[in-house]
Amino acid sequence: MNLRHHPTDLYQEVPASCWPIVYSPDYNITFLALEKLHPFDSGKWGKVITFLRDEQLITDDTIVTAREATESDLLVVHTRRYLNKLKWSFVVATITEIPPLLFLPNFLVQRKVLRPLRTQTGGTIMAGKLAIDRGWAINVGGGFHHCSSEKGGGFCAYADITLAIKFLFDHVQGVSTATIIDLDAHQGNGHERDFLDDKRVYIMDVYNRYIYPGDNFAKRAIKRKVELDWGTEDEEYLQKVDTHVQGALNEMKPDIIIYNAGTDILDGDPLGGLSISPQGIIKRDEIVFTIARSRGIPILMVTSGGYQKRTAKIIADSILNLHSRGLIHKGPPEYPDTAAINKR
Repeated sequence: MNLRHHPTDLYQEVPASCWPIVYSPDYNITFLALEKLHPFDSGKWGKVITFLRDEQLITDDTIVTAREATESDLLVVHTRRYLNKLKWSFVVATITEIPPLLFLPNFLVQRKVLRPLRTQTGGTIMAGKLAIDRGWAINVGGGFHHCSSEKGGGFCAYADITLAIKFLFDHVQGVSTATIIDLDAHQGNGHERDFLDDKRVYIMDVYNRYIYPGDNFAKRAIKRKVELDWGTEDEEYLQKVDTHVQGALNEMKPDIIIYNAGTDILDGDPLGGLSISPQGIIKRDEIVFTIARSRGIPILMVTSGGYQKRTAKIIADSILNLHSRGLIHKGPPEYPDTAAINKR
């Protein structure tokens, strides 16, 4: 590893005994029941880990504990002006869409709301390096794709996807291109604004065209745009994902894929407006990992949006399916026999 820019504690050697799965109990937001005022299940990340532990895929000793991104880490992408704005509770209330935060002292907002988001951001940055080292990695949190260097929104206060990519470009030799595959139900306008004129980053975005954020300026950054209609179902959706992921990687073979795997595409999600079944989400993730791993491209998955209580179980089931299909494993990089996978 060649640290050409600022030093960081986020890039550390990880024992081979650990899965490249990143998590911290600090991800979860539980504070005066304020989390119940937002449709987001702010404890879903811990629930994913509990399901994986119950299925004996992981133990607390075999996952990578996320570290909080420091101000120095965040300044790799964010302006100091933006970070200073987060010292105002009303700004955080607007970004997180939890109005009562407006009335709380900022030190509490920092500790109880922003610190979990900074820890998830650190987790995404850490998982980027792990993906290069191991061939794949999953941050059980992160995917704050509405936040850019200068502006947050949609529950996204830090630009973790942009940060992960910039860290890799700046710190790891041989990583100079990246593809973002954004399959959250919403347009990923944050990373799109950050990479608007950066030819090193290819963005594919599949989203409901009728919902937040509708950021036409940011859409100019999308190299492969797939706009969905209300109520899109499994067959059409999975066919489009397969076709366009293949097409995106045919246009540019990146050094890493950042996969924003939102579960707000699930049927019944109050904010997504799509009609994908739990099995459809599991198959979607399998398709993306199969294509990435068959082409020998490291992949980092972040979990992003998902606004129903059942999404945590679906995320865990998807990770278990990736393991059962031979698409993820513990230990050094090893690319699966996709011919065998496709026969299953």
